[in-house]
Amino acid sequence: MKIHEYQAKEILRQFGVTVPRGIPCMSVDEAVKAAETLGGPVWVVKAQIHAGGRGKGGGVKVAKSIEQVKEYADQIMGMQLITHQTSAEGQKVNRLLVEEGADIKQELYVSLVTDRVTQKIVLMASSEGGMDIEEVAESHPEKIHHVTIEPSVGLTDAQADDIAAKIGVPAGSIADARVNLQGLYKAYWETDCSLAEINPLIVTGSGKVIALDAKFNFDPNALFRHPEIIALRDLDEEDPAEIEASKFDLAYISLDGNIGCLVNGAGLAMATMDTIKLFGGEPANFLDVGGGATAEKVTEAFKIMLKNPGLKAILVNIFGGIMRCDVIAEGVIAAVKAVSLNVPLVVRMKGTNEDLGKKMLADSGLPIIAADTMEDAAKSVVAAAAGQA
Repeated sequence: MKIHEYQAKEILRQFGVTVPRGIPCMSVDEAVKAAETLGGPVWVVKAQIHAGGRGKGGGVKVAKSIEQVKEYADQIMGMQLITHQTSAEGQKVNRLLVEEGADIKQELYVSLVTDRVTQKIVLMASSEGGMDIEEVAESHPEKIHHVTIEPSVGLTDAQADDIAAKIGVPAGSIADARVNLQGLYKAYWETDCSLAEINPLIVTGSGKVIALDAKFNFDPNALFRHPEIIALRDLDEEDPAEIEASKFDLAYISLDGNIGCLVNGAGLAMATMDTIKLFGGEPANFLDVGGGATAEKVTEAFKIMLKNPGLKAILVNIFGGIMRCDVIAEGVIAAVKAVSLNVPLVVRMKGTNEDLGKKMLADSGLPIIAADTMEDAAKSVVAAAAGQA
């Protein structure tokens, strides 16, 4: 789950990280009022969408008068903002953040992620703030520093001071940087983040360290512990199909291809998509129905996939471990009848009650293409999709 910049900054503020004064706005009039409330000679008008690269796309403007605040807010509000992290159509801007200006002397980068190999948290930092960290990693890997944090200890003073010095924080600002880095770590740990990023973390002309931007992603498996985080969810920023899928506990992600995939288990789902691509096809989605799929869940999964106007075929690939093949077969039959399926359907089943499941599909009288191996299933669905082109 993602949240907006202004929401992330409010979390950082709660954990002692210094952030600029700012006011979220839902209209141009609110943006003007926000600038007047903040006061000062310079304001920054920022689009609030769940994607990076907003400045390059025209979604961040520096205003030097109230009139310019109004002008820029009017330009940004409602625009389809296209960045390297959005689709080609971009994302509509429905919210703004108006902030006080900052005296930027240095721009730095810091982030926290979980290293699943060491089962510890890693703080990454660079002197190259304000840039895409991927570009820095590729062209100047020596400028990225990291420290592994022991969860039972947390980010120590020595670790924070050391990494701050390595990325060029002036000696007089090290103590301030330490407070901000340790606050970032506490925010990451206590809210169950999967990513907490400040880019840029700035040093001002007076030596103050401030989080000028913030990006937080949260572990969806831990959200049950954080109703206050769930309340920050902005459904306007999410794919409607993915929102619908979440209502039925389906793990669904839209992709750019034309072959729908319904699989039980994330690993098998990834392998299924890889196999489709191996034989020249393109998956239209990732869809994991999990180990407790019911006829209702399978029906809803089909409905969601069929909302994609570019869908040309569907592959159901099931391993019957916890989930029995006959239960999935029952769900597939019910779903096909309920949605009046109009694209080819390939089904592969292996595991518990496999023979019974296959018999149920064969006796259903429905135009289902049976496959026995992953290769057969992928080849069949790619050919079927090509025939529908």
